[in-house]
Amino acid sequence: MQRKTFPAGSLFLFSLCLLFMLVTWLLIKPPPPPAELAGVLRPEYRAITHFELTDHRGEAFDESRLLEKWSLIFFGYLSCPDVCPTTLHELNRFWRLLRDEIGADPRDLQIVFVSVDPARDSPQRLAEYIGHFNSRFIAATASRQQLDNLVAQFGAGYVIEDETAPGQYPVAHTSAIFVVDPLGRSVATFSQPHYAPVLLTQYHRITRYFSGED
Repeated sequence: MQRKTFPAGSLFLFSLCLLFMLVTWLLIKPPPPPAELAGVLRPEYRAITHFELTDHRGEAFDESRLLEKWSLIFFGYLSCPDVCPTTLHELNRFWRLLRDEIGADPRDLQIVFVSVDPARDSPQRLAEYIGHFNSRFIAATASRQQLDNLVAQFGAGYVIEDETAPGQYPVAHTSAIFVVDPLGRSVATFSQPHYAPVLLTQYHRITRYFSGED
């Protein structure tokens, strides 16, 4: 009986398919995380799809600017009386602690503040506001439709409440900080309260885990 043989090209393509499936599986289901990251890492890592914001310099900020570096993203608004300034203050402390560790501004990390109040928060106002905290931070906003798209992708939310005076109204919003990895995926969430040393510790745990060091 004559043996069946498979063309070398078919075997090569089959091997490539197996390799692709393995890499895909590792990206979707990496090794179990350390216990310290329970409740911090998301059960599933979700790629952030297309969105269009304008940053405080008047430049486009879309999903491409989430690639090749870690991003910490926080939603809020400039008239926020407490949560937003407090969180940005702690993010600035976290940034400075990290900078002191490595001896330079971190190039593989960006802090992004997204205003969900575009009617009052123009790029010019965002530039002035974010500069009070850290000139390296990015502030951005967009149309209501684009904001709703991005907020939904993170599982966040906000509500424009009734006016208390002409042009004055509070905005209820999610107070979490969202972590996006260099592949542009939402991978973790930091819940309140936010303290710079805790943020630094958790950030190191997450980056070590995704680099395979844990």
